[in-house]
Amino acid sequence: MYIKGRVKRDKVTKNLTDRLDSGDIALISHKDLDEIAALSLVEKGISCIINTEKTISGKYPNRGPEVLIKNSIPIFEVENLKELESIKEGDIIEIWGGRILLNDKTITNYRHLKEDDIYSMLEEGTDNLDLELDRFIENTLEYAKKEKGLVTGHVKVPKIKTNIDSKHVLIVVRGMDYKRDLATIKTYIDEIKPILIGVDGGGDALMEFGYIPDIIIGDMDSVSDECLKASKEVIVHAFKDGEAPGVDRVEKLGIKPIIYPSPGTSEDIALLLSYEKNADLIVALGTHTNMIDFLEKGRPGMASTFLVRLKVGDRLVDARGVNKLYGSSFDPKYLGFIILAALIPVIVLTLLNPITRSFITLMKIRIRLLLGI
Repeated sequence: MYIKGRVKRDKVTKNLTDRLDSGDIALISHKDLDEIAALSLVEKGISCIINTEKTISGKYPNRGPEVLIKNSIPIFEVENLKELESIKEGDIIEIWGGRILLNDKTITNYRHLKEDDIYSMLEEGTDNLDLELDRFIENTLEYAKKEKGLVTGHVKVPKIKTNIDSKHVLIVVRGMDYKRDLATIKTYIDEIKPILIGVDGGGDALMEFGYIPDIIIGDMDSVSDECLKASKEVIVHAFKDGEAPGVDRVEKLGIKPIIYPSPGTSEDIALLLSYEKNADLIVALGTHTNMIDFLEKGRPGMASTFLVRLKVGDRLVDARGVNKLYGSSFDPKYLGFIILAALIPVIVLTLLNPITRSFITLMKIRIRLLLGI
């Protein structure tokens, strides 16, 4: 395999994706490459990735490598990051014969993760899942005791300008299949016109479909400046002590944000905010709801999500994966059945009409005369 291309590099994959162009080589340091990161790389049309971390550690069956393989994007691993320090952003490199070359000089060797290697390592991760599940449950229960104030009223919900009372609210998170799910419920959005809340990059997802978010909520690490400027209200998720690293970025854009100190994830507090502001219905799209989701986000448990969903469950509709319910293709043969079914009553009514019956009898007589029958 021979690949030649321009290198774009970053230790944080989500910071890199905005700079990638089609055909680029992505140089990353991403242990247990997750599905969302992989999908963002696929969308950019890169030629391959070079990873200085274990793309699959075997700790659990992370889904990112499979996404890349299914989209024919090769995965190369290099063990020593220092060997790649001579490669700068924008350099043209060549990958072939087990070597990475810059200006015809070998920089380092690599390991090519092939499809069989990936599925073998993922199988090892599946075997370890029971152990991870035990740890995950223990951590969830432990943190649930500490974070119960999130749903018992000890965490103060901030005042906002957006009127949510008795309205539908759509909360969009950049999770699995979020774009296809958004496309599937577009009719619902256009007809019902729910309050639109984007959780970090979920705001950009809304804008891609032509919608302006009413609220952006999150730590502001994966939402674009354009989305922040366009959104009607910005809420920065802060730590329990009030520290909010995302505030500086928002204020530099000339936006005065609302600070929401709370434990848990940004999508959790988006759900809680909607509930406490008396939303009639909360539709969550792309949210993280299972163990693999949380392991891919690097979280040891899902205490806040568990607690919040217990509280808001009577108003919550989870739209994740809804495209799989309504995404089946239309078989043209069914069109013929529909047309035939529509014609049957027309034919019956026509035959019962006296004038039509007389006309048919007359035609029979004429045909017999012509044929001499």
